[in-house]
Amino acid sequence: MFDGKTILITGGTGSLGKKLTDLILTSYAPKKLIIFSRDEVKQFHMAQKWSVEKYPCMRYFLGDVRDKERLIQAFQGVDYVIHAAALKQVPAAEYNPAEFIRTNILGAMNVIDAALSTSVQRVVALSTDKACNPVNLYGATKLCSDKLFVSANSIYSSQKKIFSVVRYGNVAASRGSVIPYFREQARKGVIPITDTRMTRFLITLNQAARFVLNVLRCAHGGEIFVPKIPSVRITDLATAMAPECRQVVIGIRPGEKIHEVMVGRDDSRNAFEVDKHYVLLPQYLFQKRLELNMYPNACRCADDFEYNSGANPWFLNTEEIRALLPQIGSVPHPVKVAAWHEAPVLSYE
Repeated sequence: MFDGKTILITGGTGSLGKKLTDLILTSYAPKKLIIFSRDEVKQFHMAQKWSVEKYPCMRYFLGDVRDKERLIQAFQGVDYVIHAAALKQVPAAEYNPAEFIRTNILGAMNVIDAALSTSVQRVVALSTDKACNPVNLYGATKLCSDKLFVSANSIYSSQKKIFSVVRYGNVAASRGSVIPYFREQARKGVIPITDTRMTRFLITLNQAARFVLNVLRCAHGGEIFVPKIPSVRITDLATAMAPECRQVVIGIRPGEKIHEVMVGRDDSRNAFEVDKHYVLLPQYLFQKRLELNMYPNACRCADDFEYNSGANPWFLNTEEIRALLPQIGSVPHPVKVAAWHEAPVLSYE
């Protein structure tokens, strides 16, 4: 599907953008792969690995999703867009709400408008578990973004457009995640823990990138896709990374939850389960899509279903965390675990 196509990644210099670039270049033969971001230094470093000379399909565009005119320029001739650009730090959002609104909400509107104004066929926007039942500003902005991309499918244009959303939990070892922070703190001999009860969904960078590409391939439009992934207890993660370090409770930061939710009880009425993931649809699409059998082997979720990191039946223990995250340090006795880091297969076509 991606051979001979032009793909653009907003926020493409981030951890996920780099992994997507690697997967696309090693698995497909795109006509162009455009990295769109506002940081010229990160683009420079990225171009050292994936240079235009070595990879003629590569393009690097400077721009900000706040600038709709620049997006329209960049989207010319583009077939598929992966929208990964966002401001993401929860505490920063609490103190800088207007900046997060401009990037995460108004930027999402600009991406949609630019896609509708050009030849873009498919758009997948990246969301977060914090967008479900949000208690912080970051989650609220991403919920607004999700709603915008879902509703964009009802906007008629001269060409059929497909807009979908991928929602997942913490990406292991991505820039700004807890794992690099714990690694840094471990050098001091003390790991700060916000709350010993805290749990989080965990997804590897490889799984996240492959899941996004699968969704880009098979989405019908209007869906929010949620992969089935394991949970970790924050204390187990700290122990797995630095068993010799002392753990100190420092209290929850502004905007944090004890547990994260990716499918809320109020969403479950319009949700169904397919193999290794869940799909959320707006009410006006739900029954019609099921009647048309657009998602084979779909099983409707119970009305009171909730996909909660604290109630998830799938938890990783400390040995499994070490085995699946070799970048956090050496593993004295690696254990064999299920290959959940490979992409869930979506085969709707």
